[in-house]
Amino acid sequence: MSGEAEADPPAQGRQVPDRIRVVVADDHPMWRDAVARDLADAGFEVVATADDGRAALARTRATVPDVLVLDLNLPALSGPEVCSALAAAGVDTRILILSASGDQQDVLDAVKAGALGYLVKSARREEFVAAVHATAAGEPVFTAGLAGLVLGEFRRPRSGNGADDRVIPELTDRETEVLKYVATGMGYKEIAGLLFLSHRTVQNHVQNIFGKLHLRNRVELARFALERGLDLADPAS
Repeated sequence: MSGEAEADPPAQGRQVPDRIRVVVADDHPMWRDAVARDLADAGFEVVATADDGRAALARTRATVPDVLVLDLNLPALSGPEVCSALAAAGVDTRILILSASGDQQDVLDAVKAGALGYLVKSARREEFVAAVHATAAGEPVFTAGLAGLVLGEFRRPRSGNGADDRVIPELTDRETEVLKYVATGMGYKEIAGLLFLSHRTVQNHVQNIFGKLHLRNRVELARFALERGLDLADPAS
């Protein structure tokens, strides 16, 4: 799980409200009720619950919560199908998948469909509550080990005729460098330290990237990087 939760720049993201509004979608009544109770006890406002994918979609569209806590395998519509439908409808809700599955393909399908984070149900209560807070702030959150799966897919080279399809002509070299770090889920302060820039300069670069690429937040940026097959920056190298 990321240790630094930051919102996207104000012009493109949104401020985290004092009381975060959440919808919980899970087809197991006892689990759904327990999750909703834990969130309410932690100070969140649970505005609705749902027991299948269609209900999750309808109630999220009706209430537009800050976060949708979404099971992966739901009747009627699956978790990724709900994510895709919400993205197509332009619903400004950030999605945290809470699933029993830690399968690589399940994780990648969810992220490609628009989920901001992915947590397995074996996570501790404190980890889950922190993950919902981070998701509301626009910070990608993954159960330990799953982030590496996503980054491995980001770094997977694309087959082609040798042409460099990773060039983004709309961006400067510095903006492309910043984009690669942001897409890995790194916080702005960490990026600033690595590139010897100020925190504000990194935020300005990210805002410029959003504007040039017509993106709204970091989950869309990460999906852009995934679809382009970008060779993401590795701070350890």
